[in-house]
Amino acid sequence: MPELPEVEALAGILADRAVGREIARVLPVAVSVLKTYDPPLTALEGRTVTAAGRHGKFLDLATDGPHLVVHLARAGWLRWKDGLPEAPPRPGRGPLALRLLLSGPERSGFDLTEAGSRKGLAVYCVRDPGEVPGIARLGPDPLDGAFTREAFAGLLRGVRHRIKGVLRDQSVIAGIGNAYSDEILHAARMSPYRLASDLTEEEIAVLYEVMGATLRDAVERSRGLAAGDLKTEKRSGMRGAPPAPASPARCAATPSARCPSRTPRSSTAPPARPVANRSPTAGCPGSSN
Repeated sequence: MPELPEVEALAGILADRAVGREIARVLPVAVSVLKTYDPPLTALEGRTVTAAGRHGKFLDLATDGPHLVVHLARAGWLRWKDGLPEAPPRPGRGPLALRLLLSGPERSGFDLTEAGSRKGLAVYCVRDPGEVPGIARLGPDPLDGAFTREAFAGLLRGVRHRIKGVLRDQSVIAGIGNAYSDEILHAARMSPYRLASDLTEEEIAVLYEVMGATLRDAVERSRGLAAGDLKTEKRSGMRGAPPAPASPARCAATPSARCPSRTPRSSTAPPARPVANRSPTAGCPGSSN
């Protein structure tokens, strides 16, 4: 699932390539992805793109009229293309869900696609991003300058839920999903099963610093990459560049270099992946309990 760093990078691509240009056509292919009807998608046509940004894991394309807001969910993606055909795409069983074509001889724009059978891609055409229910419920952004350590501590105070679930709860902190919550907790040497309310002030301070550093590093690694390269960068970045410690995804398969518990595993049996809050968790056996 695209998380904060990948959506930030996609917003950067749109800011570089779409801002200042006029939207020629918006062509829905899978009507099921449309979550609003007033204003209609056609209200975007003829409008000029004024900005591209992010709200948590929501992508926001602003115009001098409505906003086009996209949530990519688990398997959605944005693919920038030049030389898009002018003919409307035919509905079918392929991954294409929506096409946006900008004016100009390059016929450039982007396709929204979604792979697999579990559909969750959502597209909204709204007058204000706050009209999207998921955005209205968002907690603070962890990269916002106003999100201080004290503010983070206040969010955790009295919350008797597992810390991984708290990090992933979009109404608490916006933008972190399953993969980056694992990465953050691994770097902080903290078990995903710790209760948020049980963390000490020192542990909260460490977690706050690690969370910011992990996300900022991922954003920097993704900056300037083509949309098609962002998924690869996320996977490779989470394997850790030397001399960084092994990531939780790799730790789930082999003992981590930083992990004091280096118990040999059977070469034939895959390691069990615990589940926290119904999502697979790649935890490090050497993290604190």
